[in-house]
Amino acid sequence: MLIIPAIDIKDGKCVRLTRGDFGQQKIYLDNPRDMAIIWRKQNAKMLHVVDLDAALTGKLVNFDRIADIVQTVDIPVQVGGGIRSVEDVDRYLGIGVSRVVIGSAAVTNPDLVRILLEKYSPSQIVVGIDADKGIPKIKGWTESGSMQDYELALQMKDMGVQRIIYTDISRDGMMQGIGYESTRRFAMKAGVKVTASGGVTSSDDLKRLQSLEKYGVDSVIVGKALYECNFPCQRLWYNYEKGMGIDCNFTTATIRRQCCP
Repeated sequence: MLIIPAIDIKDGKCVRLTRGDFGQQKIYLDNPRDMAIIWRKQNAKMLHVVDLDAALTGKLVNFDRIADIVQTVDIPVQVGGGIRSVEDVDRYLGIGVSRVVIGSAAVTNPDLVRILLEKYSPSQIVVGIDADKGIPKIKGWTESGSMQDYELALQMKDMGVQRIIYTDISRDGMMQGIGYESTRRFAMKAGVKVTASGGVTSSDDLKRLQSLEKYGVDSVIVGKALYECNFPCQRLWYNYEKGMGIDCNFTTATIRRQCCP
């Protein structure tokens, strides 16, 4: 199962939210590019980057920051947050983004997905469904959709979408374990490739998710658990070389103590 570190950007900084609440954010690094370098040094094979400001405003506020990440690392980068037009997708794919994630627009403007799939490969267009009790949430999780999460998935599948990133909002950032049952239910009904997201706390969650591979769950996005150094092997991965220019002054005491000797 592919593990994809998440980098959420707000006001130009690398942050993590709790259940998508913009009032409950924690800043980890001032420069998201440095976070991308760290995850790459920890052998990440892909990065998941979200422009939180764009998710609220619909404008690509942190485009330059994301471009900096794409130009710095040598692995695929998928990007989401506020992507609501063909022009937005053109801009991101034009700078080398591997695939874009369509979230709110899949609910408010599904024809956009159809148009994008006519122009680009299905491997470049991913739909993100963030659900709370089975109901999709949009616009930075501030509004609700009008259908069930799996119904939206089936609609997207009919258009040609091959992969969906599924987030159980009730678990996101809570450090209380993956939404296993909700993810299993969704994957079984959707019948597409699924990237799970939200709530991964330990390696036990990853082992549980592996049992869902038969339903199409082949990857998982991990956020706070990585930032809080919840995986013992992270101690071995941190290796700050002279000249890297990475400031190891994290706000997380756990990472400073355990991972930055």
